[in-house]
Amino acid sequence: QVQLVESGGGLVQAGGSLRLSCAASGISASGNAINWYRQAPGKQREWVATIYSSSSATYADSMKGRFTISRDDAKNTVYLQMSSLKPEDTAVYYCNTYIRFRNYWGQGTQVTVSS
Repeated sequence: QVQLVESGGGLVQAGGSLRLSCAASGISASGNAINWYRQAPGKQREWVATIYSSSSATYADSMKGRFTISRDDAKNTVYLQMSSLKPEDTAVYYCNTYIRFRNYWGQGTQVTVSS
C-alpha cells in the first residue's frame, strides 16, 4: 500500500525558511517521480516541483531559486527546502506520485508565512 506522509510545516515570518518532508512507504521514492503541490485558500492546487528517479528536478517558475527538492534514498524521503518565503507561499503543501495510472497524495502540511 502506497503511503505518503508530509511533515515540517508551520508558521514562519516572511524571508524565513522551512524544510518539508515527504516520507514514502509501499514504494521506492528513488524509483518514482515524486512531486510537491500546494493549495492556498480559495485557489486551485498548483504544482511546485518534481524530483525524478535520476535525481534531476524541475520547478515552477515562481519557486525557482527559492525552493529546492531533494531525496534521501536511505530514508525513502523527499524534501522541499523553502527559503525567502513570502506571504503568498502560504498554503497546504502536498506530496504526490503517479504509479500505474493512479495518483497518490499525502494528507498535506500547512505552511503559513506571516508578513
